[in-house]
Amino acid sequence: MEMLTQFVTAINDFVWGPPMLVLILGTGLFLQLRLKLMPIFKIGAGFAMVWSGRRPAADAPGEISPYAALMTALAATVGTGNIAGVATAIAIGGPGALFWMWMTALVGMATKYAEVVLAVHYRETDENGEQVGGPMYAIKNGLGRHWRWLGAAFALFGGLAGFGIGNMVQSNSIAGAMQASFGIDPWVTGGVLAVLTGFVLLGGVKRIGAVAEKLVPFMCVAYIAASLAVLALYSEQIPAAFSLIFTHAFSPAAATGGFAGAAIMLAMRYGVARGIFSNEAGLGTAGIAQAAGQSRNAVESGLVGMMGTFIDTLIVCTMTGLVLIVTGAWSSGLKGAALSSSAFDTAFPGIGAAFLAIALAVFAYTTILGWAYYGEKCWEYMFGAAVEIPYRVLWTLFVLLGAVAQLDFVWLVADTLNAFMAFPNLVSLLLLSPVIAKLTQDYFAGRKIPSGAVANAAAR
Repeated sequence: MEMLTQFVTAINDFVWGPPMLVLILGTGLFLQLRLKLMPIFKIGAGFAMVWSGRRPAADAPGEISPYAALMTALAATVGTGNIAGVATAIAIGGPGALFWMWMTALVGMATKYAEVVLAVHYRETDENGEQVGGPMYAIKNGLGRHWRWLGAAFALFGGLAGFGIGNMVQSNSIAGAMQASFGIDPWVTGGVLAVLTGFVLLGGVKRIGAVAEKLVPFMCVAYIAASLAVLALYSEQIPAAFSLIFTHAFSPAAATGGFAGAAIMLAMRYGVARGIFSNEAGLGTAGIAQAAGQSRNAVESGLVGMMGTFIDTLIVCTMTGLVLIVTGAWSSGLKGAALSSSAFDTAFPGIGAAFLAIALAVFAYTTILGWAYYGEKCWEYMFGAAVEIPYRVLWTLFVLLGAVAQLDFVWLVADTLNAFMAFPNLVSLLLLSPVIAKLTQDYFAGRKIPSGAVANAAAR
């Protein structure tokens, strides 16, 4: 087992090494420039689309509102990465890691926009009469039959990775937090989670969307409010915190206390890696959720979808990072959720750690729901709609298993599979970038957007 772990670790270090990070950032930067920085300039329009997306046209194709689709995507991304991931990045890479997370988000908005545009533009109607899409359908319908193997590869890696990153790892995090903070046995936590998950999944994407559009805004607002309360207590430290962020982003930091010391590359590496882990820009998952949204226009769906990266990283992750820095907890030597818990407990002794445990549990639970839908659509792409019920039962059982198991190896394998997911998606984004650019130009010029096949031919 030790040899297998070492082997997978070596693969993981390679696939998530500098080449992959450069590919993800490079693709985002290329798309941002190809779109003439439109995702940045249209942030206000994106928020307006999110607001109007609560009540889409009744005859627009899709299963849930664009707003509910965005909340489903956010359910999958706003999770342990926003709490434990940010803490790990800053503990190892220093405060400068937060700056590189911001940079990842700014280019990631273009990536997320492109993923959603292609997913909606090339979506299909499945055997149940529901709209389905994502990188696998964009590859199949946009690149043609010779590239179908790449779409199948994405679906396979996504379907397998979900059971780890989106399921067992999340339920394990919840069980650990509940046991550490409230003494609740992991079997009890796992059982409750399994029941709640099974109930939601039986209702399909409509029930997932309904739960997400209520739970996600509530948890984000509550977490941001708690973070702002901490920042209010330490308001005099905020200017110094921003000074640390920018200083450490561009200059080496000396080792102090428990802080390991970080050069510029270390801050970049952990900032970029954890930013991607948090917002999933480049993995292609958001397109799967957004393809179920009621929409007549792929560009409008893309504007809604790209706001997920803005909210996830530039708002929620920033709150975590600033709390860690202003309280001074970032240099304590702790990492992960323990570091974030220490920061909140420093500000609010006795209740800060309990609040963070609850926040982590809610964040992780919504991730389970969001990834359940992603995985289902990946397996459905390969085996058809008949796989839905067996998959939902199996997913629910894995929630219970994850809560009580040791998952270091599972985390490692799933993280590696995430990288394998990213590669087919990034290839399709680059090859189909002419389509993305043309659809965008046509939309803002007020021209009629043709069907996927016509648009692809015209762009080529």
